[in-house]
Amino acid sequence: MRRWWVLWVLFAVGVAHAAEVSVAVATNFTAPMQKIAARFEQDTGHKAVLAFGSTGRFYAQIRNGAPFQVLLAADDETPARLEREGAGVPGSRFTYATGRLVLWSSQPGLVDAQGEVLRSGRVDRLALADPKLAPYGAAAIETLGALGVLEALRPRFVQGENIAQAHQFVATGNAALGFVALSQVFADGRITGGSAWVVPANLHTPIRQDALLLEKGRDNPAATALLQYLRGDNARTVMRAYGYAD
Repeated sequence: MRRWWVLWVLFAVGVAHAAEVSVAVATNFTAPMQKIAARFEQDTGHKAVLAFGSTGRFYAQIRNGAPFQVLLAADDETPARLEREGAGVPGSRFTYATGRLVLWSSQPGLVDAQGEVLRSGRVDRLALADPKLAPYGAAAIETLGALGVLEALRPRFVQGENIAQAHQFVATGNAALGFVALSQVFADGRITGGSAWVVPANLHTPIRQDALLLEKGRDNPAATALLQYLRGDNARTVMRAYGYAD
């Protein structure tokens, strides 16, 4: 009886210390964050409740009182702005990943290894995320500008609110090709299907993705633990598997 009593007390203490954290996650980070959240719960007992969307939309929601406690953005500007405006805990912000942009088609052979398809005149519809809301969309605009094809291709844009919608347009054939996050089409060290051109990093501003502890999570141990976990080897291994740079 004594042994079972001790085990029950230990279990109760563990439950008492476990907590939940509400996390706003940029859509490009959906797949890796789902895996990281599962490992986080297994390793710490804390539970991460995830919501996915565009960084710009999350900014507006947080400013309007949304109960998120941690933001995992697709850029570094939005978390910095929230910190300056008093919605984030000072000093908690850090870059958790650096994203990569890719021009992708679900059709094998359509996208060449140098992205010359963009100059070919064969682009009917080009999907990208709304550059006003999604940093990957802004990076796509910068890339097209650097290549000198922005104005020629602008009439052919099919814009999604976020990078998940841009990917869906291409995956379903509503656009022959589009700019998406490498993490959406990359696994086990390779592009998982179709054809792709990984955009050289010098064609756009680096996609530094920052995390921020929001004021609503200041006193939540699960929020603090999650941010620490994202810096650790377990989380970084998952990120690398999806093509993110440290």
